[in-house]
Amino acid sequence: MRILCVEDDPQLADILERALTEQLHTVELVHDGETARHVGLTEDFDLVLLDVMLPKIDGIAVCHAMRAAGKLTPVIMLTARDSVDDRVLGLDAGADDYVVKPFAMSELFARIRAVARRVEQRTSDVLCVGDLSLDPNTSFARVGSKVVSLTAKEFALLYFFMQHPEKILSKTQILENVWDANYDGFGNVVEVYVNYLRNKIDDGRRRRVETVRGRGYVLRNLESAPHGA
Repeated sequence: MRILCVEDDPQLADILERALTEQLHTVELVHDGETARHVGLTEDFDLVLLDVMLPKIDGIAVCHAMRAAGKLTPVIMLTARDSVDDRVLGLDAGADDYVVKPFAMSELFARIRAVARRVEQRTSDVLCVGDLSLDPNTSFARVGSKVVSLTAKEFALLYFFMQHPEKILSKTQILENVWDANYDGFGNVVEVYVNYLRNKIDDGRRRRVETVRGRGYVLRNLESAPHGA
């Protein structure tokens, strides 16, 4: 993998570069947010490891800029800030995962592998469930004629639902496939992101992502369901 590593701590940057290179990754190292934004927008990478607290502009702004430009490169945030609000902020900016410092290198490698697996599983075909469609080559969904912009995590969640329409998916299945099996984030992350999706794709009267009490969630094809269901 070609990895952009953005870290302003010289000692940690050197450790990351050496460890990733030993894993046979190609690493480009930058130390401030402005350079990271420029490189991230003008070059292609398989993954970005992005510190949140950076000189000039922070990692949140870098991630926002990449997503606004249509860059779907997976981003793993690296930060010492561990509050729920900080994690939500990073995920809302479009990050795919969030690793809290200090971390074991084995944990970081596991997160990288998990993100890579999710990307590899994606097909290039447009997915359709009724009048809802999702193009894996963009960060947009369509609800009828309306174009809906999605964050990276919203995209990953909707993609997983659209791979399994009309099938009840448990919270554990969602965490394992959209985050990863060892995700240690705040406990209601699935509920939070299901609500984000509902706000963007529901038709106002009926829910496309339905809660099945005690079992999980299911993506419904509203075109095949009777009105009032």
